[in-house]
Amino acid sequence: MTADMTTDHSKAVLEGEGISSGAGASRADRPTSFRSADFAVPSGHEEEWRFTPVKRIAPFLARGLTADRIEVRAESGSCEEVDRGDGRVGTVGRPEDLTGALAWEATERAHVVTLRGRADDAMLAVDVPEGMHVAHIVVLAEEDSRGTVVLEHGGVGDLTETVEIDVGDRAEVTVVSVQEAERTARHLSNQRIRVGRDAKLRHIVVTVGGDVVRVTTSAEFSGEGGDLELLGAYITESDEHHEHRLFIDHDPANCRSRATYKGALQGRDAHAVWIGDVLIRQDATQTDTYELNRNLVLTKGAYADSVPNLEIETGEIAGAGHASATGRFDEEQLFYLRARGIPEDVARRLVVRGFFAELIESIGVASVQDKLMAAIERELDLAEASQREFG
Repeated sequence: MTADMTTDHSKAVLEGEGISSGAGASRADRPTSFRSADFAVPSGHEEEWRFTPVKRIAPFLARGLTADRIEVRAESGSCEEVDRGDGRVGTVGRPEDLTGALAWEATERAHVVTLRGRADDAMLAVDVPEGMHVAHIVVLAEEDSRGTVVLEHGGVGDLTETVEIDVGDRAEVTVVSVQEAERTARHLSNQRIRVGRDAKLRHIVVTVGGDVVRVTTSAEFSGEGGDLELLGAYITESDEHHEHRLFIDHDPANCRSRATYKGALQGRDAHAVWIGDVLIRQDATQTDTYELNRNLVLTKGAYADSVPNLEIETGEIAGAGHASATGRFDEEQLFYLRARGIPEDVARRLVVRGFFAELIESIGVASVQDKLMAAIERELDLAEASQREFG
């Protein structure tokens, strides 16, 4: 385990909606702002952009970005469409990069899902046509509420998106974001989370499509006793770039977080990126945190980057750690199964299914589990077809 020890995270908040920043090298010192003018256009050399193909997302970085409002359909549950000036919009955190600030400036309307009591589950469909589009979605879970919200993204066009998730005290909520777009689509999603006192959130990200997908998830706790579980699964094919970045900011005491992301990659230039940043501030005593990332490379030409980071400012913690690994398909497991009479194609499927099995079971949302399993089967079909063609 590596830990960057820092002692000063003081911030200066400038006037209005402006920038909040610090002077050190800590993850917490990166600027946040609703104003795009406060961010430089990334070159790709910056820490937060060094794995991202910035040339492929150039339209998302254009000053004065214009984007069409996207239709968000409530397949189940209810959803309000409101003006950006609604008091419930723009209250969870601040944009952390240029794309987030530009998305905010391009937003005129937002969609709000409110969970009260034991709310009906909500499923929102976001189908993106050709062109550049913007979406802003707020999930507001009131105190003591229970419920599940599923966001399903699809289509062929480009989407720059903000998702705010505000979990009130003692609420227990699951929010799922599924990215299942066509190969032409690009999707940048800034997801900001606030977890209240004694509240529990399960945040699940499933990425099984899209040319370039970059999901940045930032979470903070607003009271003691908060519990956050971040689960993620991704299937990355040839020439696709799928990037998932996490930042968990522990400030109050006695909070818990867990992050578990797993991905499978195959095909030339399939690229997956996972970044897991956890900050335990000085007052966050008795924090309990752990993050895990696993990547399974199914074919030659695919590659993954996995970078966990842990900063600890107090010695009074319950536990903190991380694990990260990227490995190729285990030929020894395959040999073991084949030696016991299991055909190679069946054995290969068993190994890949076993890699994802525990994560899929922990998702707990049947429709999402089925969607992920179907994506895994499609990938295995493609791998077998490729093997038959090229030997």
